[in-house]
Amino acid sequence: MSRRVLIVVGHPDPAPDRLCRGLAKAYGEGAEQAGHAVRRVDLAAIDFPMLRTMRDFEHGVIPESLRDATEAIVWAEHIVFVFPLWLGTMPAMLKAFLEQVMRPGTAFAYPNKGSGFTRTLLRGRSARVLVTMGMPSVLYRLWFLGHGIAGMRRSILHFVGISPVRETLFGMVAGAGDAKRAKWIRQMRTLGERAL
Repeated sequence: MSRRVLIVVGHPDPAPDRLCRGLAKAYGEGAEQAGHAVRRVDLAAIDFPMLRTMRDFEHGVIPESLRDATEAIVWAEHIVFVFPLWLGTMPAMLKAFLEQVMRPGTAFAYPNKGSGFTRTLLRGRSARVLVTMGMPSVLYRLWFLGHGIAGMRRSILHFVGISPVRETLFGMVAGAGDAKRAKWIRQMRTLGERAL
C-alpha cells in the first residue's frame, strides 16, 4: 500500500556532500521506487525567523517561506526527520522549524474555554527520526539515554499525535569508511521502500 512520505532534512549546512543529505536522498529514492508519494523539505534552503513570543506562537501567521512545509506536514502520512546530533539533541534550526510548524490550529488544538486537554491534529501519522552522530550510538542510547531524541519524540511528535516514532541512529560517522556509508545508504533505501 502506497503512503505519502515527507522527508525533512534538518542539517543546517547546505553542503550537498553531507551524510544526512545522502541518507535522506536514499530513503526518498527507495520510497519513490516502491510507489510512495514523496515530498522533501531541506531546512538549509529555507530562510525563516525564530519565534520569540507565546503570542506569535498562538496567534501569529506562519511565515510565507514555511507555508509549503506546513502543508506538507498535514499532507504526509509518514514523516522522516534527518539531522546530526548537536550537543545531545537536534540543531537549533530544526527546533526553530518545529516551533513554527507545530502550532495550534495545524498540529494541535487548545481545549474549548480552557478546560480539558489539547486535541492532537496529526493523529494517524508515523515518523522516523534518523540521526547521525560522532559518538557510538550505543553510548548515546545507554549512557545519555537518548535524551535529546526522547524529548523530540515525547514532547513534540507524540504531543501532536504522531505515533509510532521509530529511530535510526548512525554513530561514529566521521571515521566511517566508504563501505560502512554504502551499507547505511542501502539500509535507508530499504526503509524507504517500506515507508517505515
